[in-house]
Amino acid sequence: MAASAKTPSGSARVRERLDHPVIDADAHVVEFMPAILDRMRDLGGAHLVRDFQTRYFADEGGPVRLDWYRLSPEQRRDRRVARPGWWGLPARNTLDRATALLPGLLYERLDELGVDFSIVYPTVGLEFPHVGDEAMRRCVCRAVNTYHAEAFAAFADRLTPAAVIPMHTPEEAIEELEYVVKGLGLRVVTLASFVERPVKLPPANGREPYWYDAFGLDSEYDYDPLWSKCVELGVAPTVHSSFHGRGTRRSISNYMFNHLGMFSAAHEHLAKSLFMGGVTRRYPALRFAFLEAGVLWALSLLNDTLCYWRKRNGKEIHRLDPKELDVPRLVDSFRRYGGPLVEKYLGDTADLTSIAGLGANEEDPDTLDEWSACGIERAEDLRDLFVERFYLGCEADDPTTPIGMDPARVPLGEPFRALFSSDFGHWDVEDMREVVEEAHEESGLDPGRFRDFVFANVARLHAGANPDFFRGTRVESAVHELLRAR
Repeated sequence: MAASAKTPSGSARVRERLDHPVIDADAHVVEFMPAILDRMRDLGGAHLVRDFQTRYFADEGGPVRLDWYRLSPEQRRDRRVARPGWWGLPARNTLDRATALLPGLLYERLDELGVDFSIVYPTVGLEFPHVGDEAMRRCVCRAVNTYHAEAFAAFADRLTPAAVIPMHTPEEAIEELEYVVKGLGLRVVTLASFVERPVKLPPANGREPYWYDAFGLDSEYDYDPLWSKCVELGVAPTVHSSFHGRGTRRSISNYMFNHLGMFSAAHEHLAKSLFMGGVTRRYPALRFAFLEAGVLWALSLLNDTLCYWRKRNGKEIHRLDPKELDVPRLVDSFRRYGGPLVEKYLGDTADLTSIAGLGANEEDPDTLDEWSACGIERAEDLRDLFVERFYLGCEADDPTTPIGMDPARVPLGEPFRALFSSDFGHWDVEDMREVVEEAHEESGLDPGRFRDFVFANVARLHAGANPDFFRGTRVESAVHELLRAR
């Protein structure tokens, strides 16, 4: 039951005490699928809609792995079909369910929720860029983007939807990107964060017959034209894909097993690919937002990257060259301390290749510096190429957010740019009215960092790419003052 209009929610009371807006970097809408299917029918024909519903849609109105429900337990085990998500939307809290479905109701409730402006992402639509069939994939992505542009058009002063961008080729991504920005006037895009591609030759040793292309290091295509287009069009790419049902997240019986860490795993893969592929070096104006996974995955990746770079950079790697071995001294050590179990293998010639672990392949000198694409010359470069390029979506109940925002606890002393993410509309939000209050009371952030968390970071992310991003919105003047002060 909704609270009385005369009794402000805890989140509304928190907002009243703040001297800055609250911008929600990641709310969700639950798509009204009949309208999207109608747009698919207009774009691709009735036959394509029938095929889409047969392959991807369940009767209860969500895209799931239908084969899991159609198979027996034995068949699921034999085929290793992952347990899909289920009961993922509010039910007992019917008002929140309706709010997630209806942009007009969300707009009406924003003051009650303590939010001034919200960026709203799809729910089922996040999987559409991963549809395998090209015609179906491009059609359903175009349909959901068109639907959201129409559904949110009347509420642009406080709500803006995110378009989904398929990434199977740079050309496909650029075409949809230009359409949603120039044709539909949308300002936020969420890219598929990987493409599952088949291995061209039959896999050996039982390895998986596919691999995950993350558009940077070792990509199948050159995605630089897409990154250039993002800069040209003034969009900061966001990513919201997961590894649910992929890799090690393929439990046939337990959705929670598959869900845990699913965003972090996909984000880490993409961040490494962009960073080590030199994308953040070549495009200094580009910022990426990795949503709904918190800060710890990025903190761990940054720490490992710094440690490994220090020990295996282009100069230090030569310490490990087998040619640097003092062979006589090594042999003498074997003879003096190896004992009978080792000595009998040395022989008169002390052939090192016969000793386990001492033989070495000949390495190409041009590939010894595996950090060359990053262009790192000193450890502090990681602040520019990693910390400042990657923004991190954090939910209100995540107690680790302050760790990533504390300079004393982040390598190189540069805090991560954490983004307040309500996750409105999904099962982990029990009551939308409590989210901002929860973020304020339980995050442990001081007022300055809380301001960065719920306002400044997301404002700088999107206005940094497009100075007009917040023009005409409720937060326009506050963002203008923020950027001017900086």
